[in-house]
Amino acid sequence: MASLDAQGQAAPAPAASPLTHRMGRLTGTVTNAATGQPLGYASVAVLGAADAPVSGAVCGADGRFVLPGLAPGTYTVRVSLLGFQDLARPGVVVPAGGGDVALGPLALTATTQQLGEVVVTARRPLIEEKVDRTVYHAENDQTTKGGDATDVLRRVPLLSVDLDGNVSLRGNQNIKVLINGKPSTIMAGSVADGLRQLPADQIARVEVITSPSAKYDAEGTSGLLNIVTKTNTLRGGQLALDGSGGTRSGTLNLNGGYRTGSMGFALGGFGRAGYNTPGSFTNEQLTTDPATGAQTRTTQAADTRQNQLFGRYTLGWDWDLDKRNSLAASLTYGTRNATTYQDGLATATTQPALARTTSSVRNVQITDESGTIDASLAYTHTYDVPQRELSALALFSRNNRTYAFTNDTYAATEAGQLGRSGNDNSSANQEITAQLDYQTPFGPSQLLEMGVKDIQRRVGSDYHYYGQLASAQADNSFTYRQQVAAGYAAYTLGLPKGFTLKPGVRYEYTALAADFGTGPVGDLPNYGVLVPSLNVLRKLGNGNVLKLAYNRRIQRPSIQFLNPNLQAANPLIQTQGNPGLRPEYTNNYELGYGTLLGQANLNFSVFARNTTGSIQSVCTPLRDAYYPGAVRIDYLNIGQENAYGGSAFFSLDVGAKLSLSGGLDAYYAVLQNNVADPLYAARGAGWVLGGRLYGSYALPRGWNVQLFSFYRGQQVQLQGSQSSFAVYSMSLKHDVAGKKGSLGLGAENFFSPTNAVRSDIASPLLSQQSTTVQHLTSFKVYFSYRIGQLTAEPRPHKNVKNDDLKTDENGGGSQGSGGAPAATRPAPASPAPAAQPIK
Repeated sequence: MASLDAQGQAAPAPAASPLTHRMGRLTGTVTNAATGQPLGYASVAVLGAADAPVSGAVCGADGRFVLPGLAPGTYTVRVSLLGFQDLARPGVVVPAGGGDVALGPLALTATTQQLGEVVVTARRPLIEEKVDRTVYHAENDQTTKGGDATDVLRRVPLLSVDLDGNVSLRGNQNIKVLINGKPSTIMAGSVADGLRQLPADQIARVEVITSPSAKYDAEGTSGLLNIVTKTNTLRGGQLALDGSGGTRSGTLNLNGGYRTGSMGFALGGFGRAGYNTPGSFTNEQLTTDPATGAQTRTTQAADTRQNQLFGRYTLGWDWDLDKRNSLAASLTYGTRNATTYQDGLATATTQPALARTTSSVRNVQITDESGTIDASLAYTHTYDVPQRELSALALFSRNNRTYAFTNDTYAATEAGQLGRSGNDNSSANQEITAQLDYQTPFGPSQLLEMGVKDIQRRVGSDYHYYGQLASAQADNSFTYRQQVAAGYAAYTLGLPKGFTLKPGVRYEYTALAADFGTGPVGDLPNYGVLVPSLNVLRKLGNGNVLKLAYNRRIQRPSIQFLNPNLQAANPLIQTQGNPGLRPEYTNNYELGYGTLLGQANLNFSVFARNTTGSIQSVCTPLRDAYYPGAVRIDYLNIGQENAYGGSAFFSLDVGAKLSLSGGLDAYYAVLQNNVADPLYAARGAGWVLGGRLYGSYALPRGWNVQLFSFYRGQQVQLQGSQSSFAVYSMSLKHDVAGKKGSLGLGAENFFSPTNAVRSDIASPLLSQQSTTVQHLTSFKVYFSYRIGQLTAEPRPHKNVKNDDLKTDENGGGSQGSGGAPAATRPAPASPAPAAQPIK
C-alpha cells in the first residue's frame, strides 16, 4: 500500500497503464463520527474482486486522501485507524470515462481495544517532502542510536552540521531550533550545546520549514526548524529503557507513560557522557599594526581533550476536560557540564621591527555549565465546525549558565607572564511568553488564522577577571531587556485547477532596554517591522506539485552577540559582544517541484536569499601591549549577505527490504561588509557544496543494517574560508523478545581516525591559518527494551512557538498545528513487507 503525505495525496501506481488518461481518481475525508472533525493518518484501501488490494494510502493530517490511477470498475473502499471501528463502503464505481469520484466524509466510530497483531502494508519513508516543509523521520534511522540531536540533524536534507555541532540551513546559521514546537532557553546561548542534551533515540522527526507563513514568528532568516520528540499519547502504561556504551560516549535513557480515563502522564530521563575525545590545535597568524605598519608573527600548538555530561528530564500531563476542552502541561529540566582542555599550549611571538621573540607555555581549562527549566501550559477549545479552534498558551523558560576559563602559564621567557589569569561569567536568560490563536474555516477550501503574542525577555550577565586580564578589563554586569508584541493574520484559499493560495501578514514591535552596572547602554531605539508572506501551490494533473514562496524575515541578535564579557581563553584570539547591535532583515524567494519517477520520490528546489544589516564578525589586530599579535573578534551590523542556489534529493524503496535516500545542496554565497576603508573592507564569494546518502537493508531473522554518509564542502566566510569534512556511520540491529527489545552495534568514521578542519583568514591587517584535529572513529553497542501494552488514542495538542533570536555564528524553526489544507508530494509506493506483530 502506498504511503501518503500529511495532506492526503497518494502516489500513482508504479506500473502505469497505457490508458492512464482514462483512469479515475477517488477523493474523500476521514472524520470522527462523534465530533465531525477530520482524523489524520487513517489507512484507506481500495479492494477489487475477491477483496484483492488495488490501491491504498494513508490520510494526511487533515484526514483527506486522493487515490489516482484507478481503472474503470466497481470497488470496495475500506478505512481503518487504531482506536476506531473499520469502515467498508462497497459499490464504489469508477466510470468508464475516468474522472474524479468524490466519496465525501467517511465517518469512523471510536472504540477502545488492546492492540493485537497488525499487518504492516506500507513503510513510512525516511524523508517526506510537504508543501511548506521537509520532514525527516528520525525514528526510522538506526544509525543515530546512542547519539544526540546533532547526529540526527546531519541526516536531514537542506541542513549542514559542522564537527562542533553548529547548524546551518542552506548556508545560513540564522535558524531557530524548537523542541516540540516550543522554544527553550537551552538553545539561546548555544544551539550546538543545546542539541547535545537531546537524545537521538527520543527524536521522532525533524521538520524544516523553509517558507514560514505569517502564523510563525518573524525570526529565522533562513527558515524554521522543529525537533519533534516521541510522546506517549496512548491509553495504558509503558516503560522503556535504552542505552549505549562506546569508545567515545555512553548514554542511558528511561521513559514511561501512563493514561487512564481522561488523563495522561509521561516522564523521561536521559543522560549522556562524552569522554576519550582527544585532538589537537595549531594556529599561525601575522598581524599588521594599522598605525605603524609593524608586523607580529605568532604560532601556537596544543593537544586538546574534552569531557561532557548532559542530562534532560521531562514530565508531561494532559487532561480532557470534556470533548471540546483540554489542558496540556509539561515541565523539563536540562543540565550541561562540559570541560575543555588545551594541554601545553605553546606560543611563540616574533616582532621583527623590535628584533624580539617571546614564548610561553600554558594549560587552558574552559568550564561551561548550565541548567535550564521549561514549563508550559496549553488550553485548547474546539467547536462543532471542523477546523475551528481557539487555543491559549503560556511558557516560562530560564537558563542559568556559568562560563569560566583559566590560563595557567607555567613557562615563559618573561617572568611577569607566569601565573594564573582568567574569567568567571555567570549569566541568566529568561523568557515569559503568552499566546492566543484562533482559526476558522470558510467553506471547504478556505481557512482564516489569526492571533496575538507577547514575549518578555530578560538577560543578565556578571563577569569578573583576574590575573593579567584584570589589568586591561574591568569587572562589570550587563542587563538586557526585550519585549516583542506581535499580531498576525493568514488566509488559505483553494482555487480551481489545483491552485492553493496562502497570503499572510505579521507585525512585530520590539521594545529594548539595556544597562551596565556602571550606567545605561547608549541609544537603543524601539522598532516595529511588518512581515508579509505568500505561498502558492499548484497540484498538477499527474499528481506532481509545484510551489512558489516569498517571505520577509527579521533576525534579532542573541546574548552571544550582545554579551560584553571578554572571552579570551586563548589570549591571542579574544571575542567580545556588542550590546548596540540592531536586527538584520532578509527577503527569501523559493521555487520547488516534486515528482515521481518510477519508485523514486524526487524533489528539486531553487532559492534566493538577500540580507541587509547582516551581523558579521570582524577580526582586527588588538594592539595590546600585554598580548602582542593578538586579534579581537567583534560583531557589527555592517554586512550584506546574498545566496543563490538549489537542492535536490530522492527517496527510493527497492522491494520490501532495501531503502535508499540522498540529496545534494549547492549555492553561491556573496558576503561583504560594505566598509569604505580598504584596510578593513572584506568580501567573500564562492560555491558551497554538500550532500548525504542513506541506505537501509532488512536482513533475514530480524536483522537490519543501515549506512549513512555526509559531506560538507568548503565554507565561504567574510574574511576567508573553512575546509571541507566528511562523516559516515554504519549500524547493525537485531530485534529480540518479540520486538520488545533490540541489540545493536555501531561504528563511525572507521576508515579515517582523524578529521582536520582548517580555517583561513586573509585581510590587509591579518593573515591567519588555524587547524583543529578531532578523533572521530567510534565503536559502540546499544540496547533497548520496553514493557507494557498500550491502546491507540491519537491526541494532538498545540504548542507555544518562539522563533525569534539570532544565535551565535556557530549555532542555530518550527512547525505548528492548524496548518493550511494543501497538497503535498506523496511517497512512492512500495511492496508490502511481511506482516509483523506490534506488542
